[in-house]
Amino acid sequence: MTNTEKKHLEQTIVFVKRELKNAEGGHDWFHIERVYKNALLIASEENVDEFIVALGALLHDIADSKFHDGDESVGPKKASDFLSEAGVSNIVIQHVVAIIENISFKGGNVKQKFNSKELDVVQDADRLDALGAIGIARTFNYGGFKNRKLYDPDIAPVLGMSVATYKASEAPTINHFYEKLLLLKDRMNTVTGKRIAAERHDFMEVFLKQFYAEWEGIR
Repeated sequence: MTNTEKKHLEQTIVFVKRELKNAEGGHDWFHIERVYKNALLIASEENVDEFIVALGALLHDIADSKFHDGDESVGPKKASDFLSEAGVSNIVIQHVVAIIENISFKGGNVKQKFNSKELDVVQDADRLDALGAIGIARTFNYGGFKNRKLYDPDIAPVLGMSVATYKASEAPTINHFYEKLLLLKDRMNTVTGKRIAAERHDFMEVFLKQFYAEWEGIR
């Protein structure tokens, strides 16, 4: 990266930390930092623009629609306004905004309107943070934040939901494993992402087996 690009990244980190200072624990600066690190790791093994990957990772959750009444325009606008003021080129801004607009799972039943190798990397990095031990912790943290049940045997997971249904779901937290988390392994884009996702997926399978055993009182 050029010195100018490095300066823009430093400015972006300061901006994101400030904006997410009081964010919910699963979508705070530390989530962004993990995604950023994952993205740089994956990017090092892919032929991509690392500056765009880095900006996309840092700004991908700058205003998650879950915390803005479902409004998906807030994040892209906030990112675009910041990058414009920082003096980032329009072509880079457009690419980063497209990443933010297309990174989300949204029930897994929506076709992306934009594709790029940089999006593939950032999307994999974000999805990795929804898997494994961190993914489990984030899932239950958000479930608690929304005051959801841990598990209800009478409420079955719903697969292939529409965007509206997915966003409106108030299902128990365990259902989220089947409605999203366990589906991610087979939806990764990059070789590195797929390898790490497989390891974290296996860990979640072990966790669920133990969870059900304890739920039923099995020693």
